[in-house]
Amino acid sequence: MDGSPAVGRIRALDALRGLAICGIMLVNTWQHTLTQRKSTQIDWVMANLFQSRFYPIFSFLFGMGFALFLNSAAARSARPRLVLLRRLAVLALLGVVHWSFYPGDVLLPYALLGATVLLPASFLPAPLVLLLGAGTMVAALLTGKPYVLIAALFLFGLATVRYGRADRLAGLVPFGVSAALTVVLTWWWNHSPPSGGVYQAAALCGAAAYGTGFLLLARKTAIFEALGRMALTNYLSSTAVILAATPLLAADGTGAAILGVSAVTLAAQAAFSRWWLARYRYGPLEWVWRSLTWWEPVRNRQTGTRDTRSPLPDPRRPRPEDEPRERS
Repeated sequence: MDGSPAVGRIRALDALRGLAICGIMLVNTWQHTLTQRKSTQIDWVMANLFQSRFYPIFSFLFGMGFALFLNSAAARSARPRLVLLRRLAVLALLGVVHWSFYPGDVLLPYALLGATVLLPASFLPAPLVLLLGAGTMVAALLTGKPYVLIAALFLFGLATVRYGRADRLAGLVPFGVSAALTVVLTWWWNHSPPSGGVYQAAALCGAAAYGTGFLLLARKTAIFEALGRMALTNYLSSTAVILAATPLLAADGTGAAILGVSAVTLAAQAAFSRWWLARYRYGPLEWVWRSLTWWEPVRNRQTGTRDTRSPLPDPRRPRPEDEPRERS
C-alpha cells in the first residue's frame, strides 16, 4: 500500500494507486452519510458509477506490491517471507486501531488475507497462482462475497508480477471490453432481482475500465503519483477528515457536501504529498511501516539522486547502508 520501491519504481502503478485513493475517499465519504439523510440523485450516481469500482484496483495493486516487495526483500534478506510477515503484522495492528474508529476498514482484512492467501501462494509457480486466482474469482462471482473477490485480485496481482507484466496493464482492447461489459452488467443489476454475483461482476468490470482508461489517457500524473506513493498516510488521514466533517455531511440534505469535502481533502493531500516527497523518500506512515518492518529506522531524507524522468523525486535503489538487513 505504501508504494515501496523494489528494484525500480513503476510510476504508472503509483499513479493508478493514487486514482484508487481518490475514488475510495469519495465513496467512503458518501457511505458515511447514507443513514443520515434522505436519498438524492447523487446516491444513484455513486451506487452505479463509483461504489465498489476502486477497491478492486487497490486490491490488485496490493497483490502486485506484495510481489514487488518480496523481490526487493529477497535481495537484502536471507528470510524475505519473515520480513513480509512482519510487514503484514504491522499493517494488522494499524488496521485494529483504525477499525476502532472506523468499523469496516479494510486494513485488517488486507493483512489477514495477505498472510493466509498471498504468503502461501508466494511459494507456488506463476501458472498455479494464476489458476488459483481464477478459481477464487469464480467463487467470488458465484457467492458475491467481497473478501473472496479481494483474495482473487491479490492472487492476480501476484501472478502479474510473476509473469513480468507489471508495467503492461494498459490497452485499448481491455478498456473497450471492460467498459462495454460494465454498461451491460450495471443495467442488468438495476433491472433484475438482486444478485451479488452480477453486482460484483459489474463493479469488477468498472474497475478494469477506470484503471485501463486512466492509464491510456493520463499523461501528466504527478499529482496521482504523489497520492499513490503516500497511500497509507492519505487513506488514514481521509478517515480523520470524514469523521471530523460528519456534522457538515449530516446537515447537508443535497449530498453536495460529499463532493466538496472529498475535493478539498484530496487537493490538500495532493499538495502535501508533493511537498513531502520533495524532501523525503517515504510518507510519514509509510516510513513508520517500513521501519517497523525492518525493525530499525530507515533513512528517509532525499539524497538528491533521482529518476530524471519522474515528475517527483524518486527513491533510488537502496544501498546496503541505507536499508537494514534481516539478521539470520
